[in-house]
Amino acid sequence: MTTSTLNYLTSDATDLAPGGVEEISVALRELLADVFALFVKTKNFHWHMHGRNFRDYHLLLDDQSDQIYAMIDPMAERARKLGGTTIRSIADIARRQRIQDSEDPSLTAEEMLTELMQNNRELTTFLRAVHEICDRHSDVAAASLIENWIDETEQRSWFLREIVEG
Repeated sequence: MTTSTLNYLTSDATDLAPGGVEEISVALRELLADVFALFVKTKNFHWHMHGRNFRDYHLLLDDQSDQIYAMIDPMAERARKLGGTTIRSIADIARRQRIQDSEDPSLTAEEMLTELMQNNRELTTFLRAVHEICDRHSDVAAASLIENWIDETEQRSWFLREIVEG
């Protein structure tokens, strides 16, 4: 960490230790990149959905993408409230994202839903890992936000699983 970064992180933004702010901010940046990637992927599948259940799947993915999008600003703002930084560009997102993009035009509706189910499960795992970091540094505000996002993400996974496996 550079001296200017350290000075920035020891501002009066929070009473959390500078190391905690840095670790939480880094974790939130990665998480934010994953959320952006999942948002775009969900919208991609929403726009390219086809088949017998088109309307139902199209509406489901529209609802799910809205829910995912609603996570973005509070997540980024939490990092900034702590005195940390967040993502700055699409290239930054691409470098950090762990959820893989999909450009395959031949996916069936069921394959799209299966992929999104798996991605939401991945996101739940990432959310839990960041929650543990927040707990370790006593960032109850971020942990509280993440608890709600875990519940929402598990619900998205559940809805998708019921369609895919049902």
